[in-house]
Amino acid sequence: MLVLGKRRYVRAKSYPERKVKIVEGAVDLLKNYQYVFLFDLHGLSDRVLHEYRYRMRPYGVVKVIKPTLFKIAFTKAYGGVPAEVAERVRGEVGFLFTNVNPAEVVKIVAENAVRRAAQPGDKAPFDIVVPAGPTNASPGPIISKFGKLKIPTRVQEGKIWIAKDTVVAKAGQEITPEIAEVLRVVGIEPVFEQLRLLGVVWKGTRFVDISDLVIDVSKYRELFEAAAAYARNLALNVVYPTKEVLQVVIPAAHMRATALAVKLGVVTRETLPMLIGRAVAEANALAAAVAHKAPELGLSVATPQAPQQQVVQPAEEAKAQAEEEKKEGLSDEEVAGSLASLF
Repeated sequence: MLVLGKRRYVRAKSYPERKVKIVEGAVDLLKNYQYVFLFDLHGLSDRVLHEYRYRMRPYGVVKVIKPTLFKIAFTKAYGGVPAEVAERVRGEVGFLFTNVNPAEVVKIVAENAVRRAAQPGDKAPFDIVVPAGPTNASPGPIISKFGKLKIPTRVQEGKIWIAKDTVVAKAGQEITPEIAEVLRVVGIEPVFEQLRLLGVVWKGTRFVDISDLVIDVSKYRELFEAAAAYARNLALNVVYPTKEVLQVVIPAAHMRATALAVKLGVVTRETLPMLIGRAVAEANALAAAVAHKAPELGLSVATPQAPQQQVVQPAEEAKAQAEEEKKEGLSDEEVAGSLASLF
């Protein structure tokens, strides 16, 4: 039985010297860099590509290599191309070789976005304002486009002057050909363009999609803050002896110990003022309860007056009043005995 198989392509001619050099250069890059980012070349302007080649020099090398040549170089460097890598390395793609952490590379690429002129079909990244002042445009058909966008103008010194600041596009609005041309005339480049990263070939073994590398910093901050709060609560509950825990636990233990000592009547330097205050309060309460039932004892309860009602008495009157109260009230020994009976 005759079995027909697939025809395998075998190149008869040797590769051109130019392509050989490209492959050799790609092999060297693959051996020197752990990560290879793929980015979309479709619609990417040469200006943006050249800017990124310059700006990414401290972090790696930006190269445009045909997918077929890249796969040949990859095979020479790693002995073969994984299926998931081969599937993604096709079409209009460029390569960024780097040793920087891939998550950091994503941030670096975003921070180095290149400013360019707006093109029809772009989305306004923010409210685009055409400022008042002179332009380099001479009077002509362009004035009608200013008028269509309701931009007040006048002709002065042979140039078109804009009378006042005017918003020509709201954030998210699509840029029309008229808006794009007016922005070009006044020299405004409102669009920031960056490399559209597709993913990264991770150390020659697998392909990681770009969605897995984008880190939401605020989300991770919330997670770390929550974890720190849970850890602190756990440490406080088990009284784990760390600096942060002891700063909270020791003052709380001291307060509980002091409250217990006051309740039990233990006399210490810290509890004595509270014990005396409690004794005085209880003595006053007892005197107030007994005074009207046994008027013969001559008990009186002092009621503090508000500051604005207090009247400063002369020294002689205060002394006389104190002696009178001493005669009518209890002696010092009796007061001391009453206090002792409370403990």
